[in-house]
Amino acid sequence: MTAFVPLPPEAIDSHMHLYPAHIPSQPGGPSCPVDFPDLAAYRQQVQGQLGCRRVVVVQANAHQTDNTPVLEALADLGESARGVIAAGADLSDAEMERLTALGVRGCRIMNLGGAYRMPSLTAVSERIVAFGWSCIVQFDGREIDDHVAALEKIPGPYVIDHIGKFLEPVAPDDARVDTLLRLIDRGNCYVKIAGCYEISRSGAPDYADVGAVARRVMAHAPERMLWGSNWPHVMCPPDGRPSDRALLEVVRGWQPDAAAQRLMFVDNPARLYGFL
Repeated sequence: MTAFVPLPPEAIDSHMHLYPAHIPSQPGGPSCPVDFPDLAAYRQQVQGQLGCRRVVVVQANAHQTDNTPVLEALADLGESARGVIAAGADLSDAEMERLTALGVRGCRIMNLGGAYRMPSLTAVSERIVAFGWSCIVQFDGREIDDHVAALEKIPGPYVIDHIGKFLEPVAPDDARVDTLLRLIDRGNCYVKIAGCYEISRSGAPDYADVGAVARRVMAHAPERMLWGSNWPHVMCPPDGRPSDRALLEVVRGWQPDAAAQRLMFVDNPARLYGFL
């Protein structure tokens, strides 16, 4: 067996969630995981195992508009972290400036149980662009054609989550994958390589059905790829969560080119989220 090669310390995990035990779930969202995975667990299980030292903390659906978990993590992590919150277009300039100073760099638009969904996208994206923030957007990729008009109106950068999140895996030559590539080619769309196990039907160890789409997308635009651990894998029971090392090796197998990996793990997220 080949020895595991850690990520460089400057690598950025662009997608993880936190569930501190002292912060309850909010109405409208799912319950928090029963083991309340927190920042200490993340440091041990992801940063300690994979080697990356920089991270983007993404607001969890369980907490809806209570962004306390993200803001507490930013206060603890300092310049090694950025945050993506759930917030609407009604944020004042003063609040935007305050949040930016704390390390927030984006808003989450989550059509699948989130606090703000696709109808909010245009207004939110227009509100945040002047502050250097971006949107991360998640929807069922099979419906991507329904969302193209809204996505094309986004004035700044944005991220399509989870390899397009095709909730039934599609073939790599599917017309909806073509649509995803056309959005990338417009110049302001990134795609996050994360959470393959949430949508795969073929399953571990290689998630071949999702991997076929991922390989095409990753080869098409290495300069537009991000990677996220998606820790703590809350769609899986605590005793059935995937290995973070194994998931990272799957992603490396989909894109074996060292220069392209460097873009995905370091350069692209550093540019998007304003890491020093």
